[in-house]
Amino acid sequence: MDTIFLDAPNLGELEKQYLLKCVDSTFVSTAGPFIPEFEARFARYVGTKRAVSTQSGTAAIHLALHELGIGPGDEVIVPLITFIASVNPVTYVGATPVFVDIDPSSWNMIPELVERAITKKTKAILPVHIYGNPCDMDAITEISQRHGIPIIEDATESLGASVHGRRTGTFGSMACFSFNGNKVITTGGGGMITTNDEKLADHMKFLVNQARDESKGYYHPEIGFNYRMTNLEASLGLAQFERLPDFLQKKRRYMEIYREILTGVKGIEFQEEYPDSISSWWLSSIKINHPTKDLPQIQKELKEKGIPTRRIFVPITEFPPYEKYKKEEYPNSYELYEKGLNLPSSTLNSEEQAEFVARSIVDVIEA
Repeated sequence: MDTIFLDAPNLGELEKQYLLKCVDSTFVSTAGPFIPEFEARFARYVGTKRAVSTQSGTAAIHLALHELGIGPGDEVIVPLITFIASVNPVTYVGATPVFVDIDPSSWNMIPELVERAITKKTKAILPVHIYGNPCDMDAITEISQRHGIPIIEDATESLGASVHGRRTGTFGSMACFSFNGNKVITTGGGGMITTNDEKLADHMKFLVNQARDESKGYYHPEIGFNYRMTNLEASLGLAQFERLPDFLQKKRRYMEIYREILTGVKGIEFQEEYPDSISSWWLSSIKINHPTKDLPQIQKELKEKGIPTRRIFVPITEFPPYEKYKKEEYPNSYELYEKGLNLPSSTLNSEEQAEFVARSIVDVIEA
């Protein structure tokens, strides 16, 4: 059987065509026509007035926090289970991350715990649509509006996901996306901020270019950032964007196959969508409750069959810089870490390979 990939990018002739077009234009750096075109198309797809490209998803979150004026003495509520890039930018601006436990079914932050964590210092709520699965945005939005606390959506894994037919990336004051090599679409690196606030978008567009007032030459009235996307990256993004519907369809089909074969197998639970929500299924994931085999052993046996897997993200407070922020036990997060597994989800894989993965999991668990 051909190589099975966990989350490798899917690149081909269309991407080559766009990249060659960019090279031929000679606009390969941070100026050129591909960047505004990518931003405009992205905003139209998501359903916001504006989109501002950045050098990474991490940069997008950092810039969004900075734009809201969040700094020392402020608190930002975040889920304990997420990639470290959701939380590091909170410390970049000098604020304090306040961690909440996750729902054992959706694996997303629990709204009731979000509200309980709010203090006079809370300046933002940062929900993460983990592995592409949307949070309970109805409840989180209601909490945000009632307390007057803005939402910054971490939609870095959820491009194409939706709630009530409304795409993720449209619920907060701002939302942040990632185009890292393993995401739903890739620009090699890169990120995007979406917003309906024209003033915020204009100012962030200014800040990503070192806060340079081009009407006055090299004049910088504020401290800015070198967070610009390159024209080369944007050209790659435009090519990938054309293929997005196919990518999303494949990812959803992989999850359907995993469910068809693994549902009913003792010890297996799936990450579940909320009602009226549609996940992008960036990474199809399961929980395995096995009486004798731990996850490393299960992973080892799957690897011997040519199947790559990955553990769920480590709870953030397990990392030395964040140990001091651990205020409770977070039982759901730790259980998910002990039992959760990401399955092969690259769009390079075939349906037959997904079936092979699922049947191999059955063999390993029931052996």
